[in-house]
Amino acid sequence: MTSYVIEADGGSRGNPGPAGYGAVVKDASDGQVLAEAAEAIGVTTNNVAEYRGLIAGLRAVLDLAGDGARVAVRMDSKLVVEQMAGRWKVKHEGLRPLAAEAGSLVRRLRVTEWTWIPRERNQHADRLANEAMDAAAKGLPWKAGGPVGSAGAGEPGGAAAKASTRKRSAAQQTDLLDAGDISAPTASVATAQQTGTGTRAGTREGSGAGLGTRTGSGTGTGWAPPTRVATSLLLLRHGETELSLERRFSGRGEAELTPNGLAQASAAAARLSRDPYRLDVIVTSPLTRARQTAQAVAEQTGLEAEVWDDLREADFGAWEGHTFTEVQRRWPAELAAWLADPEAAPPGGESFATAARRVRAARERLVERYEGKTVLAVSHVTPIKLILSDALLAPLEALYRMHLDLACLSLIEYYADGPSVVKSFNDTSHLR
Repeated sequence: MTSYVIEADGGSRGNPGPAGYGAVVKDASDGQVLAEAAEAIGVTTNNVAEYRGLIAGLRAVLDLAGDGARVAVRMDSKLVVEQMAGRWKVKHEGLRPLAAEAGSLVRRLRVTEWTWIPRERNQHADRLANEAMDAAAKGLPWKAGGPVGSAGAGEPGGAAAKASTRKRSAAQQTDLLDAGDISAPTASVATAQQTGTGTRAGTREGSGAGLGTRTGSGTGTGWAPPTRVATSLLLLRHGETELSLERRFSGRGEAELTPNGLAQASAAAARLSRDPYRLDVIVTSPLTRARQTAQAVAEQTGLEAEVWDDLREADFGAWEGHTFTEVQRRWPAELAAWLADPEAAPPGGESFATAARRVRAARERLVERYEGKTVLAVSHVTPIKLILSDALLAPLEALYRMHLDLACLSLIEYYADGPSVVKSFNDTSHLR
């Protein structure tokens, strides 16, 4: 499993005075820089700025690797290191909220060491903090990787530099791999009615701001009352696998659910077996992790799960089983192209554009075959994102801006007069 190193620093020109922080995340195995963050934070003390740097570094690791990642923390602030290691008490009232915030992030990670290092060994983080303060002094935002003295395109100068984070080769976008999201594991967004009113999921009337489907015969906007009963399509991502734990590309491989993944599937099944989710049909990707998840729901609802081959994950070709960092080192040009263009494919794999065509065809068949029904489709990151993007009339590039947790639910309702309404997205309330 990949391990990470955080180097963080903060400074104040006056103590108290104009202050800023910097943080860098590195791969523990070879020192490769994976993320940087910096911000000018107004007038405050060195200690506050150093805590803010630590917090930024912890958040950056969570962005990259999610909960449970192994990380070592190194800082030239003896105070912060000793307090976070539990060897010193936090006596200053103004630092307690920051120590508590850092502590809550630490509990989501596996911090293996707290190490004080001399300032000369913390030059990278120190430089970032000073860059942020220098930019703020000129009324400009800090710009990752850019010269201080000019704001980024479209970025107005401000009284203080705004926080910014850079991840190597758009590592922010590794949510695209089925291994799981490496962007921040934020609270899931659920816009659907969670408790229901005893009405069937497939017969709720859409009143949200839905958008017309690409293939629908009507031109409705989703604001007007629907003319027909909706076809409800519930999208369930499969549960955890060993590959998702290790943040590896997981496409066509037959990874099985971990014990935690089976528990996630069971929790989703328990939810879907109750009102308002009265399922009529269950369909699933043919891949083992999806079929195991679908089987858990089938057992609790008394339905049979149908296998739909076109709901399988995208083929990641030569990247299958590799971590994002491994792919970045071995195929840097191919990875950059894949992250920038949905038409680009991994070596020997499938592009998002190609996957979109088969997934859209499967979705159209589902909606046509089971009109007015409530359908559960158990699938993977890429197909679910493609179906959601299509419902919103969003371009394929929208995949790069979506986050889906393991075992999350999303809901789309389709109407015969044209509109499709996304009612919920990345809902994981059943896992809490």
